Amino acid sequence: MADAVHIPDEAETRARWGGFAWTPANAEQAKVILARYPKGREQSAVMPLLDLAQRQVGNDTQTQGWLPVPVIEFVAKQVNVPYMRVYEVVTFYTMYNMAPVGRFHVQVCGTTPCMLRGSDDVLAACKNKGLVKGKTTPDGLFTLTEVECLGACANAPMVQINDDNFEDLTYDSTIAILEALAEGRTPTPGPQIDRQVSAPEGGPTSLKEMVSENHDYRDHWS
Repeated sequence: MADAVHIPDEAETRARWGGFAWTPANAEQAKVILARYPKGREQSAVMPLLDLAQRQVGNDTQTQGWLPVPVIEFVAKQVNVPYMRVYEVVTFYTMYNMAPVGRFHVQVCGTTPCMLRGSDDVLAACKNKGLVKGKTTPDGLFTLTEVECLGACANAPMVQINDDNFEDLTYDSTIAILEALAEGRTPTPGPQIDRQVSAPEGGPTSLKEMVSENHDYRDHWS
């Protein structure tokens, strides 16, 4: 189950984020987002605007970003809906952070396919590198969260770190990813074993021509 977060003190949050406004670049991006929807349907833009706001907070804090209450209120005004309607969205999706997180938000899937394939080893690796569920490491680098299914069951176990998925993990490969991030290196996302995306280990066993080109199979079927 996803971990409950500790919401920061509201007075401190308002003191820091009460004057939130888009940066010039994000103001232009917000216009682009809102223009995707018909007049009167601006509330449909709430999810991409929340993501944009979270990323702006992340840039300001050099973290993965989160959504303080004043920032949620700001987005609600942008789409002209009550604050509570937007708060409901934020609290429903784990892609939005309700409390500060580290530079790298490590979200470990603990649902059944990943559990059966070794998510306990992934969590053990995190623990042995000093990560604690629901907490941020003292250096501010990592926040660890156990979440529900992230939709990569064929490549279980997996973890999402910021915008990237790391799949087919073992204890050792998880350690290697965390160490790379801590050292300022960029580990390669996706499967950590010899497979192309979610194809069988060692490579595809059917439709092999599709690996390198959009192959036309119609003459094979006649």
